[in-house]
Amino acid sequence: MKTNKLGIIAGEGKMPVYIAREATEKGIEVFVAGVKANALEEDFRGVAAVYKEMRLGQMGAAMKFFKEHQVSQVVMAGRVQHSSIFKNLMPDLRGAKFLASLKSMQTSYLLSKVIEEFKKEGLEFVNSALYLEHFMPKKGILSQRKPTQEEQNTIAYGYKIAKGIADLDIGLTCVVSQSAVIAVEGMEGTDNCIRRAGELYQNSKEKDSSVAVVKVARSGQDIRFDLPVVGKGTVETVVQAGFHVLAFEAEKTLVLDLEEVIALADKHHLCLMAI
Repeated sequence: MKTNKLGIIAGEGKMPVYIAREATEKGIEVFVAGVKANALEEDFRGVAAVYKEMRLGQMGAAMKFFKEHQVSQVVMAGRVQHSSIFKNLMPDLRGAKFLASLKSMQTSYLLSKVIEEFKKEGLEFVNSALYLEHFMPKKGILSQRKPTQEEQNTIAYGYKIAKGIADLDIGLTCVVSQSAVIAVEGMEGTDNCIRRAGELYQNSKEKDSSVAVVKVARSGQDIRFDLPVVGKGTVETVVQAGFHVLAFEAEKTLVLDLEEVIALADKHHLCLMAI
């Protein structure tokens, strides 16, 4: 970092909290703009110098907040539920003008344009996994349980499908059974995609076939936004859905609480792989 201050645009989940904690431990002041109905102020107590809640679309207010505190580098971290677009979108003047200028609402296009807009005000977005690189596993089997040959074939198929939907900016996760797609992630998010796949799978005639949940990054993933993230909740959702294999792209996926995730996978005899 070139500065002793860091701004965080925070969605839900542990990722922005962990970044704030790591930065604070390194003597960096953290200023958090928390997205209403996604981030929680209490999660940042003791790790953020200042926390300010903002509705989705309040771009001008976020810029003003960071500039008032002499912040020049910003991280975008944490999930923003897609339902917030319909329930909590309340743009200010800058945000309304920005939204009116957009040609698409697809995630990668939208967030890249947000970054460009902030840059006009001297605010630079940096790696969204800042200080969390140790949570990005290299290629290999992380769990005690290894995949069968059939499961390896299923994972390879799932990787191709997941890359395809990721590059179409649809989602980053798919659930596949041998050479059939059970579900792909859309606006509902990873966990709900897995749950939906579980319901479909339990009612299918292919219940004895191997199934893999696969999560990837986009080809040419911009590290400044929307990195794939896996956590204990992901593992629990996979188990509850009745699946036994979770694979994710190596060195590009953030696995929060990595040791605990591996322990939880082993507890449920789940195959966990970085591919």
